[in-house]
Amino acid sequence: MAPQMDLRKEILKEHSKTQAHKLADYVGDSTSRFKQLVDVYLAGPYRVTQRSAWPLGIIAEHHPDLIIPHLKKLIDFLSKPGIHDSVKRNTMRILQFIDIPKKNYGQVTELCFEYLQSRKEPIAVKVFSMTVLSKIIKDEPDLRNELKMIIEDQMPYATGAFTSRGRKVLKEIDMVSKGTVKRSL
Repeated sequence: MAPQMDLRKEILKEHSKTQAHKLADYVGDSTSRFKQLVDVYLAGPYRVTQRSAWPLGIIAEHHPDLIIPHLKKLIDFLSKPGIHDSVKRNTMRILQFIDIPKKNYGQVTELCFEYLQSRKEPIAVKVFSMTVLSKIIKDEPDLRNELKMIIEDQMPYATGAFTSRGRKVLKEIDMVSKGTVKRSL
């Protein structure tokens, strides 16, 4: 077993891909180490939160089940006023890798639509919000028309990244409408 690591201290050492993967490898699929990383992420300050988001995202992609016990805290964190764009971006990126429990749909949907409709949000936050919403509409088809309308309204003025993701999400919406996409369990 690897020796105990002070995650906060390691996070502050450097901000690099190598360091992010080193931290992700250390945490692995350990629930206790993952909890420690989430706690560091939520405690801040901003630089610590920003740097810990990268390994969190890597771990969430490979072990999405580790996020679920901490999901409410992460969503509540997004709801704080004045939260930095990188926190929104990285948390929304994490959410795209997991099957969000239905009990969290309301709060997540509200945040995603808020980000998607805001003129102030960076494109990455909007794009990840679109992806999260595209997963939710598989279980909540009543939301698909609202999502479709918002995407179509922004497409003529959007960046390439938004347009590319928008086309994919619109295609998924059409597939859900036709019943060719399976709903989540």
